[in-house]
Amino acid sequence: AKDYELRQYETAKWVSTIIKAENQKEAMNQGFYKLFHYIQGKNEKEMKIDMTAPVTCLIKPGCSDIKISFFVPFEHQDSPPQPTDSDVFIEERKAAAIFVRSFSGFASPEKYAEEAEVLARTLRNRGQPFHEDFFYTAGYDSPFKLFNRHNEVWYFKK
Repeated sequence: AKDYELRQYETAKWVSTIIKAENQKEAMNQGFYKLFHYIQGKNEKEMKIDMTAPVTCLIKPGCSDIKISFFVPFEHQDSPPQPTDSDVFIEERKAAAIFVRSFSGFASPEKYAEEAEVLARTLRNRGQPFHEDFFYTAGYDSPFKLFNRHNEVWYFKK
């Protein structure tokens, strides 16, 4: 469709942390640094790992636990180094069909919520069944990139 796409993602490993915070921006900052330390060598192999995109954030409206994740690079998918920070963990996300809405600019928590609502409304209007109790935000750019930024919101297809 012109305002969203349906993607099929394969099973993959992500390095994640869950932050309990009153606001998403604070959680993203805390979570990002915990995961950044992991890829900078705070892992059992003291191995530096390339930064990947996207950085995802699991949002469950009404819940103060926010999960931030980095995709584990393909060369480490089989055996990613274990984190040494007890708040950081490796998770395997199962293959899934995901509805994706893309947008540009600097994304704030409010902008992500607004885009997620537009996607949810569009999917409901088109009779597309999806898991409405959570969504993911996905950011693809460094904070230093000023133009042509790419952001997404994801709902999992039922």
